[in-house]
Amino acid sequence: MHKAALIIGASGDIGTTVAMEMAAAGWSLYLHYNHNRERVTKVQAKLTQMYPQQDILTIQADLTQAQAVAKITGQLFQVDAVIYAAGETTYGLLPEISEQSLEDLWQIHVKALMLLMQQLQGKLAQSSLGRVVLIGSIYGGRGSAMEVPYSTVKGAQSAFVNAYAQEVASLGITINVVAPGAVATKMNNQFTLAERAAVAAEIPVGAFATPTQIAYWVLSLMAPAADYMTGQTLYVNGGWLK
Repeated sequence: MHKAALIIGASGDIGTTVAMEMAAAGWSLYLHYNHNRERVTKVQAKLTQMYPQQDILTIQADLTQAQAVAKITGQLFQVDAVIYAAGETTYGLLPEISEQSLEDLWQIHVKALMLLMQQLQGKLAQSSLGRVVLIGSIYGGRGSAMEVPYSTVKGAQSAFVNAYAQEVASLGITINVVAPGAVATKMNNQFTLAERAAVAAEIPVGAFATPTQIAYWVLSLMAPAADYMTGQTLYVNGGWLK
């Protein structure tokens, strides 16, 4: 029986890379997406061809909607791990951000996450592994002007992990945040080359992370020997903005 993981936000650059790496490591996958059906379907086709013994399934759900979590969990059987990589942000000074944007960020990054853990705690406890990894952000630790709401919900993810890890440790479940600094993803393509170069110049290692460099830490936390690491936020930031 293959281990099975649910990847929330599998159509994003980090989610897709995690999916590819986990499939290569022998995992069956549930690939969640909202809008980007075409990308997830391509990933599913590719992984099914490469790893025909593993189940690669897709699940569509809009996490801002009330029934999204029930829609997802209703399609799951065995779940040994959850990777929560759903991501969107808003840019602007706080007075410019709409109430709906605030509501959507809270729903996607915090509320849906907690509802999902309520629903899946039993399945994860039954697993011999029981791993949960959230893709957070360096801004959850230090904050960022122009991204105050995003910084707030990413900080809330780390606060959730701090507390929830204590409740489920006795069940054999670990939960951690992998918090990247600047990553070369489509989410950052809205900045100009000059703006990105200015940020890269501030990073001690001199470059944005690749999604593969973030996925490495997600996969590391899946290892059986990682069972003593829980309740932590791991800043994968190239030495930037500690």
